[in-house]
Amino acid sequence: MILVDDGMATGSSMRVAVVALRKRQPARLIVAVPAGAPETCDEFRAEADEAVYGATPEWFAGVGKWHHDFYQTSDDEVRLLLAQADRSGR
Repeated sequence: MILVDDGMATGSSMRVAVVALRKRQPARLIVAVPAGAPETCDEFRAEADEAVYGATPEWFAGVGKWHHDFYQTSDDEVRLLLAQADRSGR
């Protein structure tokens, strides 16, 4: 199973996702992000079976700085996407 996020600053949301997915006992759990804080990325090398990072710059300064367009997804958009996924059986 590959767990992807838009980036990792503190790693809090990724850590919660890893714990939740470990309960499903995947054969392998891979964490992948385009950019992350170096110390946080180092921590995940022990928490996942594999960790893949595009960039781990010394001065990270936040996930949004590493994306051309980092618009926030609204609650309504998330609800709609979850409902669509539920109907399609994904």
